[in-house]
Amino acid sequence: MHAKPLPPRLKLVPPGVWVALAWCASTAFTFLARIRLPGEETANEFAAVQFYRWDGLLILAIACALALLGSVWLHRRPLRALALLLTAAAFLTTNLAAGAIQLAQFLAVDLALYFIAAGRPRRTGVTALCMALSVLVFWESLRLLRGWGIGTLEELTVALTAVVAWLLGDASHRTREYGERLRAQAATQAVTDERLRIAREMHDMVAHSIGIIALQAGAAARVVHTQPDAAREAMTAVETTGRETLSGLRRMLVALRHAGQDRDADRDRAGASAEADRLHPAEGLSDLDRLAAATTAAGVQVDVHWKGARRQLPPDIDLSVFRIVQESITNVVRHAATTACRVTVDYLEEHVAVEVTDDGRGRGSTTDTGFGLVGMRERVALLHGEFTAGPRPEGGFRVTARFPVPATAATVAA
Repeated sequence: MHAKPLPPRLKLVPPGVWVALAWCASTAFTFLARIRLPGEETANEFAAVQFYRWDGLLILAIACALALLGSVWLHRRPLRALALLLTAAAFLTTNLAAGAIQLAQFLAVDLALYFIAAGRPRRTGVTALCMALSVLVFWESLRLLRGWGIGTLEELTVALTAVVAWLLGDASHRTREYGERLRAQAATQAVTDERLRIAREMHDMVAHSIGIIALQAGAAARVVHTQPDAAREAMTAVETTGRETLSGLRRMLVALRHAGQDRDADRDRAGASAEADRLHPAEGLSDLDRLAAATTAAGVQVDVHWKGARRQLPPDIDLSVFRIVQESITNVVRHAATTACRVTVDYLEEHVAVEVTDDGRGRGSTTDTGFGLVGMRERVALLHGEFTAGPRPEGGFRVTARFPVPATAATVAA
């Protein structure tokens, strides 16, 4: 059986509050152990002479004040807080006429040891454990020097609980660090994978552009003497395609220069697999209606709205806008638990913006285990755009991206 996780509200309780509650519970237990409870002939523990006297009550008040102050300091000054808790445990034990610091008095210390080991650097946790064990050794040594009796077995038991509390806290600390490293590695890998995916897509676009250039140049060469106007148009198309391709390559290669060269073999294999499709254009916004229709047929209604004067975008920007919409719709289908979403593509004067919204749970997309949001953010950043993603105040989730478009993009009829 797996242990159930703590409810979210309990996770918000500060460690100092738990330590204070542990001290209060242990103090109450100390009193209960020294009175005759219903069904008992005698009390379980003998009450010392000063236990109920004014001096004993004064020591109890001082011990409680020290313990509560230590609970308050636990978050900011953990070692000082532990020192106060240890002093409070020793003070309260003087009222009990016991040969060793009792387990009940060390309960708050054990809990503080757990929180310090779990939330602080390992050196701080080891120092806290040494402080706790040193107090136990000092207590027994002092009693031996004064010729008083000691409770060796009791003290060993208390020391063992302190070590166990530290071990549990240290294990929790290591587990959290390991989880953070895994998440960081996964995020880094997601960024690398997205860059490689962009590089492969750029390879396909360049191959397509080179194919078009070859066809246009061949056509111009055949008619240059018989149809000079047609040849001129073909060479103009070659120039335009070449400039757009070079511009896209420049933007992408500058951003991808740190993507890692140890994965070149993967890109080469991806390029070889695309060799047969060189003359087929990559996906882009022209495929958006087809994507919307396929998703609608699968059960999630996708409404596409176009704004502004539609124009031909550079291939890398056109593909990236399409990928943002594609990944966002995928997240809606997988995580949003809704039956509809809305896609808006806005052609602005110097930018193209896209927005994908839904009325679902409002947090589903953030749980994408494939790091889709990380990949989208990386793709937009590589093209010097702006990206946002998060729950909407009115409910649901919103993904927006904004790409700068070169001024040379030609405007076409919508």
